[in-house]
Amino acid sequence: QVQLVESGGGLVQPGGSLRLSCAASGNIFSRFVVHWYRQAPGKQREFVARITNDGGTLYLDSVQGRFIISEDNAKNTFYLQMNSLEPEDTAVYYCNYHNSLGNFWGQGTQVTVSS
Repeated sequence: QVQLVESGGGLVQPGGSLRLSCAASGNIFSRFVVHWYRQAPGKQREFVARITNDGGTLYLDSVQGRFIISEDNAKNTFYLQMNSLEPEDTAVYYCNYHNSLGNFWGQGTQVTVSS
């Protein structure tokens, strides 16, 4: 099993920044894929960003250039730096960790972008 604890959400004005964290513990392997997803009220959960164990990244088109996904191997922690936030970014953000044991989800953290 892998446990994920997310933090860093909150209320921010348009144009502001937040950094989300996803701390992983348990059966952490050297080969993994970590995704950030988000779900806005009344909408389906959508992919936001992905990072692989070799450092490869991928982003949703609408966040490309504004969001950065990264990892701190020493801390087994993954980050989503979100800049130039827009009201459309308002959602619950979820961390997803995948390795050979399976697929694991965090509890989610609320991000609200509003003036």
